[in-house]
Amino acid sequence: MTARRVRTGRRWVAVPAFLVLAVAVAGPWLAAGSVTAPVGVPFEEAGAGRPLGTDVLGRDVLARVLAGGRTLILQAVAATVLGSMVGLIVGVWTGATRRRRTAQAVLRAADAVAAVPTLLLLLLLAGGLPGDDAIVAAAIALVSAPFSVRVIRERTARLATAEYAREAEARGDPLPARIRYDILPGLMPVALAEAGIRFVAATQLAATAGFLGLGAGAPAANWGRMVRENSTGIAANPLPVLVPAALLVVLAVGVTLLLDRAVGARPGGLEPAGRPA
Repeated sequence: MTARRVRTGRRWVAVPAFLVLAVAVAGPWLAAGSVTAPVGVPFEEAGAGRPLGTDVLGRDVLARVLAGGRTLILQAVAATVLGSMVGLIVGVWTGATRRRRTAQAVLRAADAVAAVPTLLLLLLLAGGLPGDDAIVAAAIALVSAPFSVRVIRERTARLATAEYAREAEARGDPLPARIRYDILPGLMPVALAEAGIRFVAATQLAATAGFLGLGAGAPAANWGRMVRENSTGIAANPLPVLVPAALLVVLAVGVTLLLDRAVGARPGGLEPAGRPA
């Protein structure tokens, strides 16, 4: 198989991820009828007028699937942006600064947060203010930021010891200039890949939060909550469980493939580019 065919295959495999994102974002506008009102008996099988049947309360599964992804995706995006920003700022500073004691103290604080079990910290933060989707997003960002800090810090420390970076430091270039010209060009591919991994993890955590009943409660539709609510009737109608679970899996796999393609397409892979002439 040629390299061109491999790239084409990756592109088409990632298409379902875009479709899932489109369903999540535009789904609430496309849902026909009520998302919360019963339209039949519980766990009715798929049939005319209801392609996915009904759920545990007799609500239309298709309508709830269409309406249940936007909040989850928005939580994941917000958590990824916030966590990546914290990881980038703190990681670059701790990896490039000469204030080693202060940097080590910051890293120890990040390690302390990372040592707390993720689900426990998520429950403590989101459970303290129940019913708020923004709190869930902030909690996910907090539990993911320490890992971003570690990844970015290690890459920054490696770039800071490169020959061209040492020459810039010897010339007396200020730290902001060295970060801009000597560190960021080689750091961005890693930051991009790390942000993608954070997005996949944030999506899973947002779905887990919905499964646990955190954030906006019932009767609001949520893909994670749909798995828990309808698990008791999976033998009668498995679609209310399988469809939202499959959408989450397709999204995670598609985003991972897109990241592989984006990072692999950069000349030199993850190697630093150095200061431009």
